[in-house]
Amino acid sequence: MRLRIVDAFTDRPFAGKPAAVVLLPSGPFPSDRWLGQVAAEVNLSETAFAHPLPDAPDADWALRWFTPTTEVAMCGHATLATAHVLRATGAATGTIRFATRSGILTATPATPTSTLAPAPTPSLTPSTSTSTSTSTTQPSGATAITLDFPTAPLTPLETPDGTGAALGATPLACYDTGPQVGDLLVELADEATVRGLSPDLAAVARLPHRGVIVTAPARTPGDHDFVSRFFGPASGIDEDPVTGSAHTALAPLWSPRLGRTELTGLQVSARGGRVHVHLRDDRTLLTGQAVTVIDGELLTAPEAN
Repeated sequence: MRLRIVDAFTDRPFAGKPAAVVLLPSGPFPSDRWLGQVAAEVNLSETAFAHPLPDAPDADWALRWFTPTTEVAMCGHATLATAHVLRATGAATGTIRFATRSGILTATPATPTSTLAPAPTPSLTPSTSTSTSTSTTQPSGATAITLDFPTAPLTPLETPDGTGAALGATPLACYDTGPQVGDLLVELADEATVRGLSPDLAAVARLPHRGVIVTAPARTPGDHDFVSRFFGPASGIDEDPVTGSAHTALAPLWSPRLGRTELTGLQVSARGGRVHVHLRDDRTLLTGQAVTVIDGELLTAPEAN
């Protein structure tokens, strides 16, 4: 059984966000214990497990996502990674319909990769790096795929106590992102503030949400319209490289502000990643690229339920 590691929301290896992908044969999923053990062994933020649904009328593949400690209800980058593997191996073509805990999610071939802006070159200092590579070379087979996800419902909140002190910056506004995303969305003054954050992660972990998305408009609109970062120390993620699900909340925040339904977000983590979003009322389309960096063999046989 193959196990692949894919960098998602990037056009080059060692950028974006890695996910492991395991394609299983038809039939029920293996036991949750086995799925969790594999995810813990891989020890990436998420491992995706998928199996074909040859007789299902509304879906082509069943898809589940596991962190090293638990199953999650929605994961953008691991869905992109799975769609990339299915297309790269010839296991699926055209639009792929996934049956998930968040309902039916689709992945569709998108704009040819040569027309998409390249992801930012990884930097060890995201707070000061502003450069992006102009190369469109894709040595490991980057593909562009559009995911169709539910739009996160944004509810304005009073700023939770301690948020500003935890982040080291003054929030302009805060929003709850609903049950599927489950994070606190914090608007900050400008791109420089987002890039320069050095939060107190222990204090961030005490805030009353799974994680914290911080965002601001782009300093100079051009190859991106807004920036973001994601901190989730309460879930074992000090800073997430690229957070697909967060962009289902960022799209409805920035679309009315900027007067456009199609935008590009730049997540300014050390690895960096770019997500193209298209807001369609209660659905958000996320477009990104992905690159397979490791293709290996999983030697432990699945354990039946």
